[in-house]
Amino acid sequence: MNKVVPTAAEAVVDVPEGATLAVGGFGLSGVPNVLIQALYERGVGGLGVVSNNCGAMDSGLAVLLAAGRIARVTGSYIGANKEFARQYLAGELEVELIPQGTLAERLRAGGAGIPAFYTPAGVGTQVADGGLPWRYDGDGGVALASPPKEVRAFDGTEYVLERGIRTDFALVRAAKGDRHGNLVFAKSSRNFNPLAAMAGRVTIAEVEELVEPGAIDPDAVHLPGIFVQRVVALTPEQAADKRIERRTVTAPAARGTVNG
Repeated sequence: MNKVVPTAAEAVVDVPEGATLAVGGFGLSGVPNVLIQALYERGVGGLGVVSNNCGAMDSGLAVLLAAGRIARVTGSYIGANKEFARQYLAGELEVELIPQGTLAERLRAGGAGIPAFYTPAGVGTQVADGGLPWRYDGDGGVALASPPKEVRAFDGTEYVLERGIRTDFALVRAAKGDRHGNLVFAKSSRNFNPLAAMAGRVTIAEVEELVEPGAIDPDAVHLPGIFVQRVVALTPEQAADKRIERRTVTAPAARGTVNG
């Protein structure tokens, strides 16, 4: 039951070329940066990534993206990642963009053993009808477009059929975890991390604080260890390395003024 692996490098040692990965995080929050860096240092490429976005600034999945290691992205947000947009429009990267809630449910469904489900999100759009550009040809044309999906009416309302997602591996980051793989996520890092962890056939978690089994109240567990195969304890320096994507501060009041 001891799932602790000594290093991140050992935890990702069997991730092969062309593997599919579900990766937790949103922006800079809850991103498994240490595991991603270890994967980058392994040098594997042709990866298929399922994640809300593909890294921000020069961290997270942006490290693999900039190195040309990612072949396909399934996500819901390109954001301000200019390299992501450049590779997509240049035809270097295949991208399946889907509604954010649908992405979350596809990951959860895959982890729960549900092959497909119906949702109203996307009905009447190219999400359901097909034709979304998955890959461009580099000259502004579409080289590969999304196929149409099954649409069915229930009680007079139309729903589109979406498939659950399963990946070869999942990489996640937790605030706390025990040796059995039970995980706790802090605040907004409890975004896509539990869902990505459920979707992976082999799930690897980097944890900021490693505790012994029983130290986490069962009612406080966000993800049971049944979904986690490997745990990597971060060093204090790695755990504290958290960047801010956009810093917003309030301008100081002018000297002598009174706030009312």
